Parts: sequence; C-alpha cells; structure tokens
Amino acid sequence: MSTVMTYTNVNGYLIPNLTYKSGEQMEQLGKYGFLRRDYLKNHRNSTYQVMLLQDTIGEHLLEVDKAAREREEVILKQLEEKDPLSDEEKDQMAWIKTFWYWMSKHQRFIQ
Repeated sequence: MSTVMTYTNVNGYLIPNLTYKSGEQMEQLGKYGFLRRDYLKNHRNSTYQVMLLQDTIGEHLLEVDKAAREREEVILKQLEEKDPLSDEEKDQMAWIKTFWYWMSKHQRFIQ
C-alpha cells in the first residue's frame, strides 16, 4: 500500500500535510470524551502527544466516553432505587428538586 505525501511550502520549508483517522472519531465524542481529552492535554501532555501521533487518541476517547456514559446510567439507576422520584404531575417542584439533586450527585461520582 503506497501513500502519496503532499507538502506545503512555508517560508522555504516543506511541511507535510498530515491527516489522521481519529478526526472522524472526534466528531462522535460526548462530554466525557472531551473532558478526558482536556485532562490529557493539560496534565499528561506527553501521553496525549504520543496517542495523537500513533493515531490512537480517537479510539481511546470514544472508549472513555462510552464507559463513563455506561457508569452514569448505572449510578442513576442506583439513585432511583435508593431515592425514587416523586410523581411529576402531583408535585412538580419536589420532582425538580430531587432530579437536580440526582444530577449533582452523579456528576461527582463520574468526575
């Protein structure tokens, strides 16, 4: 398999026009994938750079995003069993209060 490398001339220097497959995967990322990407960039930059150069970053971020969303579902089910939501039609304010309590609590577990 032969690939053709193209270059861009910048002030007399030939810079390769690099592309990576992870770009398509990055479009599918959710909240937790972006949080992981930001963490790697800011706190584990060398790991981030290696994964970027090896073109494994997209797959890694999708796996992290999927695992976090699955964990989020489990936590919400556990919270619902422990402290069920009241009937929304009977007392909407109590339902909203409980819902936001759940959301704040599960965000702490995930992050």
